[in-house]
Amino acid sequence: MKRKGKASEREDRTPTLRDSLNEEMLSKLKETKKNLADLEAVREEEKQKEREKARLLREQNKSFEELLEESQMNWQDYKK
Repeated sequence: MKRKGKASEREDRTPTLRDSLNEEMLSKLKETKKNLADLEAVREEEKQKEREKARLLREQNKSFEELLEESQMNWQDYKK
């Protein structure tokens, strides 16, 4: 039996999209992919800032009752 070399393995496999694209188009696609990933990171950062802003706003608008319920202080410790 003869072993197949790398050249024959390349011939046996089916051509892929990457094989049919020229280098310029491939580099443009990679650049577009990078730009989209950067844009997604910026959007995620903006969402995080909005969530933080909403959390701070909720914290500022808490009623006295809500603040008292969240407090760890025990009034009996201060009663004399």
